[in-house]
Amino acid sequence: MPDTPARSETFNAAEIILRLAPRLRDKTAIIHTGGTTSYAQFASLVNRAANAFTNHGVGRGERVGLMVKDSPLYCAAFLGLVKAGAVAVPLNPRLPAGDYAFILADARLRLVACDPEHAPMLADAAKRNGARILAAEGEGETLAQWVASASDAFQAAPTLRSDPAFWLFSSGTTGRPKGIIHSHASCADAGKLLREVVGADESTVVLGTSKLFFTYAIDNAFLGPINIGATTVITEGWPEPEQVVEQVALHRPNVLFSVPTFYRRLLNLGAERLAPLRSVGCFYTAGERLPDSIALGWREAVGKDIHSCYGMSESYTNALACFPGKQRLGATGMPLGGVQARLLDKEGHEVGVGEPGVMWIRHPDLTLGYPDPEATAKVLRDGWFCTGDLFVRDAEGYYYHQGRADELLRIAGQWVKPMEVEEAVLVDAGIREAACVVIPDRDGFDRLALFVVPARPGEGKGLAESRCGQALPQYSRPKWICEVEELPRTPTGKVQRFRLREQLLAQLADKE
Repeated sequence: MPDTPARSETFNAAEIILRLAPRLRDKTAIIHTGGTTSYAQFASLVNRAANAFTNHGVGRGERVGLMVKDSPLYCAAFLGLVKAGAVAVPLNPRLPAGDYAFILADARLRLVACDPEHAPMLADAAKRNGARILAAEGEGETLAQWVASASDAFQAAPTLRSDPAFWLFSSGTTGRPKGIIHSHASCADAGKLLREVVGADESTVVLGTSKLFFTYAIDNAFLGPINIGATTVITEGWPEPEQVVEQVALHRPNVLFSVPTFYRRLLNLGAERLAPLRSVGCFYTAGERLPDSIALGWREAVGKDIHSCYGMSESYTNALACFPGKQRLGATGMPLGGVQARLLDKEGHEVGVGEPGVMWIRHPDLTLGYPDPEATAKVLRDGWFCTGDLFVRDAEGYYYHQGRADELLRIAGQWVKPMEVEEAVLVDAGIREAACVVIPDRDGFDRLALFVVPARPGEGKGLAESRCGQALPQYSRPKWICEVEELPRTPTGKVQRFRLREQLLAQLADKE
């Protein structure tokens, strides 16, 4: 495993991440839809991208949006901006159209490189904010043409460790996306879980199913593997389960990063179809709690555990993880190196073992903050970040995610956890998915509403009522049970619970 170099106050994260390229020049850095790209080819492409942006007027500190399919061009554009001292802003093409005007204004983007099919949905936002839309590829002037015609020699900008390197936008589980600013120091620390937990090195092959504009994938399936000299497998489009199985059989990755909903889709293929995945060394999941039913089903079908890890866009690299061979059912993990965690109650006091509390973390890769100083001040205090997530810690130091802090409530003096309601009904094979949210009743008291997706339409409500009656005490049974065709999710697979609240509140209002 390559050593992490000592760093001064002045360094460029792109240089750190590509420091192994000269020695690994002929080794494959990226396996992609079009073939393979070696470390030498990728380092050259990054320099061309850095020159391309500077040649066309992108200055130090200027933010550039990237809505480009997962490819060497996207990866080079991201690191090329960082190397030039500009700021990369990866964008999600599946957000509601109205979010783009906010994002372009929030980040003050003057240039957005995007795939041609995404240009129409950005047009109005770009016009309102005076931003230029540049096609990534195709006819005429494009990002690909800029890069191809640029020199492959570039001297990295002498950035400070605290200078912004990239922005992330949250995936919108609670409403409008937030701009999250990360430094060159954070960027250069990519691959924390791969190094510290998996023990990955230059022989490692990584495959991720999430797209490279998500924090989870940027770290674990893009910058992290490059930072340690490994090989990463990326896909231009949104991957399908059958495609991932084929990639595993062909490229034999050591590590697979995915999310609970995608593991569920893989499980639906059946154990026989999943046989190639038995060669994978370890599996990781994040984004939301892995249901026990999926964890146990995977163990039976593939013969290995899915390991949990936890981080946020604000921490960039992972904060918690379970080590290979040490996954406990339902556990999220333990703090990684340099990470401190504490659980606090509403009064700000630390809670004891087995008691729920909101997690605050100290993390070496914490965000510099949000564009809004007031929003930053609410969650960053004396080097500690409030995650807003509820956890319990057991006597051996494992943390267990309990959902968002604003989801926990007391009824009849008892703590009620929406996640436990979900688990109570998910044991029934007739219920495919479930999400429990807190909603005020007409008198203003918080109550639970359970939304279920049944295997057979029309049976969900009855099955859920039966399971809740059997498994839950009266005080924790949901007041409302609603059958839906699907749960609203972000592209990372996280349930957008605020949309479920809005849906039911609108229905209740119509009845009054």
